[in-house]
Amino acid sequence: MRIDKYLWCVRYYKTRNMVTEACKKNHVTVNGLVAKPSKEVFATDKITFRKDQITQIITVLDIPENRVGAKLVDIYRRNDTPAEAYQHLELLKLSKEHYRKNGTGRPTKKDRRDIDEFLPSPTLPEGEGD
Repeated sequence: MRIDKYLWCVRYYKTRNMVTEACKKNHVTVNGLVAKPSKEVFATDKITFRKDQITQIITVLDIPENRVGAKLVDIYRRNDTPAEAYQHLELLKLSKEHYRKNGTGRPTKKDRRDIDEFLPSPTLPEGEGD
């Protein structure tokens, strides 16, 4: 089975076109070699690809006939990605939320006044502002 079809079948990518783009950008390797979308994969092949800022490492256990349900994915692959990679992703998400929660948008008038309380007020030179 082709690498683009396999990664689509085991639900790592939403469309085959997304897998093809990842292959063209050299984000996908099979057994340590950069893979084109048409590269054939077989059982025991080790696939490494970069997705969502994580380098995923999977081992092919079997080849599915077509796209499988999410509950059946583990029959066809073994995930060898280290746990540290997932912890790093969680830290990235937390650091992005630290400044402002998602969806809160621009500061409100109250937020602006609170910010101004912390900042020193600008002083004008004598003679200006009269």
